[in-house]
Amino acid sequence: MASFEKRGKTWQYSISRMVNGKYSPIRKGGFRTKAEAKAEAIEIESRLKKGLANNLTPIPFDEYFEGWVKLYKTNISDTTMKHYLYTLNAIREHFNSKPIQDIRRRDYQLFINEFGATRAKETVEKTNGHIRSCVKDAIEDGVIHLDFTRKIQITFSTPSKKPKEKHLNFEESQKLLNELFNRLDKGLGYYLLLLGLTTGLRFGELVGLTRKDFNFKTNKINIDKTWGYMARSPRGFGPTKNEESIRSFKVNKSVMKAFDELFQTTPTNIHQLVFYSPSSKYKVISNTNANKLLRNVLTDLKIEPITMHG
Repeated sequence: MASFEKRGKTWQYSISRMVNGKYSPIRKGGFRTKAEAKAEAIEIESRLKKGLANNLTPIPFDEYFEGWVKLYKTNISDTTMKHYLYTLNAIREHFNSKPIQDIRRRDYQLFINEFGATRAKETVEKTNGHIRSCVKDAIEDGVIHLDFTRKIQITFSTPSKKPKEKHLNFEESQKLLNELFNRLDKGLGYYLLLLGLTTGLRFGELVGLTRKDFNFKTNKINIDKTWGYMARSPRGFGPTKNEESIRSFKVNKSVMKAFDELFQTTPTNIHQLVFYSPSSKYKVISNTNANKLLRNVLTDLKIEPITMHG
């Protein structure tokens, strides 16, 4: 049976327990209210009655989260891993080495409030999502008994960016398509814009294409990799965003013919990259230069500029 005692401004519970014939009570303090102490005590007593061991070894929250990431997040991209490491740093900065067993909903809400004071909504939601998943596994493993992330209010500094979605209508797309075909002799960048317009490939997928990905007999292109074109991307070839992104599809015959002629009249490179650029930092046409080129073409056509993503 649990007993409760107020110590200063906080409450402590004590649960009677015998271990190997010796009295070994379970005590824990630091609860803001008696109700909070009682809730955890009831949960622990329930587990003891079921014969489930209670984890009394304090585990720093940052250490547990880091170990959880290493154990359960082994098959993710480098970019996604950086997001988890960002969450880990946030945990370290706020909680220091505070044991995960000692964190309460009030503590976690305070963390969210302080973290969100200078972050956008999507950043706070992503970080909270990482921590919620970790906490649920900690409960499954018997490390903690209560979900301190439950019913947390997400707070943030600035609203999520919701720019007006800029895209081309059919007539504008047709004008751009015709103009790109007319400019193919002016540089490799126009081939990049042409393929982006007619396939909708992500930029990393575009610059990750090699000559062997083009099948001119079936007019198909194969997508099974990307190329790192940003500082946060893996260097060289990398995985697609997810397994569903691995695919092959048919491409307009005129577009494929243009690339067939390009490959026959230009030398290849060590990686056989289609959009190779030896002077570029990442050895492919940069996203910045592609956007500039696209903006110039659209301006010449008197069309409101959009980005490669658009």
